[in-house]
Amino acid sequence: MELPNHGANPLRLYKQAGISPPEQLIDFSENVHPFGPPAFLKEQWSEMYALIGSYPDPDGEPFRTSAAHFHQVDVDQVATGNGAAEVFTWLAKRYRNQQVVLVEPAFSEYRQTLEAENVEIQTIQLQPGNGWILTLESIQTTISGCKALYICNPHNPTGVFIHIKKLQQIAKTCLEHDCELVLDEAFIDFIGEEASFIPFLNEFPNVIIVRSMTKMYAIPGLRLGYVVSQRKTIERLKKGAAHWNVNALSATIGASCLEQRDYREKVIKVATAEREKMQQFLAMYHCETTHSAVNFLSFKLPESKNTSAFFTDLLKKGIVLRHTESFQGMNGQWFRIGMKSPDNMEKLREAISEWLEAN
Repeated sequence: MELPNHGANPLRLYKQAGISPPEQLIDFSENVHPFGPPAFLKEQWSEMYALIGSYPDPDGEPFRTSAAHFHQVDVDQVATGNGAAEVFTWLAKRYRNQQVVLVEPAFSEYRQTLEAENVEIQTIQLQPGNGWILTLESIQTTISGCKALYICNPHNPTGVFIHIKKLQQIAKTCLEHDCELVLDEAFIDFIGEEASFIPFLNEFPNVIIVRSMTKMYAIPGLRLGYVVSQRKTIERLKKGAAHWNVNALSATIGASCLEQRDYREKVIKVATAEREKMQQFLAMYHCETTHSAVNFLSFKLPESKNTSAFFTDLLKKGIVLRHTESFQGMNGQWFRIGMKSPDNMEKLREAISEWLEAN
């Protein structure tokens, strides 16, 4: 059974799995939180109508300047993209016909964009035996001759977080090997800005940081992301961008989203509580879980259980998990779940406990 490489779009998953979807679905396969966008968006929606009558700013303003102020960097250190996914297409062009290191399991867009540019990919395979932890030794033995190392922090799909001191060691090692470090911080918001590596960019000119607005602000349909690095690096990356690549609605909404401190604190608090509750529940049923620090986690059933039957049976009940067939090293034996509302999380626990007790 061939399954989609991404979470979300559950109806496509049901079609490819050959299962008729029930009327009620709860999609745990994507990592957008369940509380919806900040309130200002609905309140000001009618006022934004006029924005669609004019061409947007070619640099993604006012969002670009807002992001620079938010991170306390120069405006020319930021470029805006049509989602973080677009930024990864720019990066792939940057490394065309060269060697890049990926840390597996990894977000499938890294490999897809790099292979499209004839990039030779080396891999560091994380292992469940040591908690999916990336070691400095594995980097030192792999990056020689490579143009870049891609790291997702916190890691997707495990949620494991690499602390600043270790990242500094990694960035220094890369610098010594003339290797760029691409840090995907798509989920860093769920820990807080104190966890971001952006304040250390001046210390490490070889670091490129990719950020997403999708997850924290629940605006996946708007497609908005950005990249922060050195001015010259940003100039070169932007050459791969289409003119007007960020629409006016996204740029305006994104700028206001960055002002929503109370909203972020609420989301972090609830998502953390739900994740910890879910980890405790899964441990009670002897499931192995990742040491996630964000709004999702991955888990593995006890060895005696049939993972394919579990996934299919939950789909039939309208419970959509993120399969791991496309995550190298997880190979369908693990499942990833995004944290949703307390009510929906309870429904998930009920469905899992019923299945485990019956099988």
